[in-house]
Amino acid sequence: MTGEPAAPVGTAVRDTVHDRIGLVVGHQGPHLQLRPLSGGREWDADPARVEPVGSEELLRARVAEANARSRQSSPG
Repeated sequence: MTGEPAAPVGTAVRDTVHDRIGLVVGHQGPHLQLRPLSGGREWDADPARVEPVGSEELLRARVAEANARSRQSSPG
């Protein structure tokens, strides 16, 4: 063990338990603290149950969130 965190702050990861992509914003005890890409409420994730997100998957997730926001704010 090198003492390095499993996922450094700022890293995009997929929480495989919740099937959500988030940014690592901290480490609290044995958990990673993740925040949705577009901001919002943090959640705790088990470091053993997260996997790194590649640049293509990260781009797809950001576009999907932007599309969801535009659908919510468009006049009905």
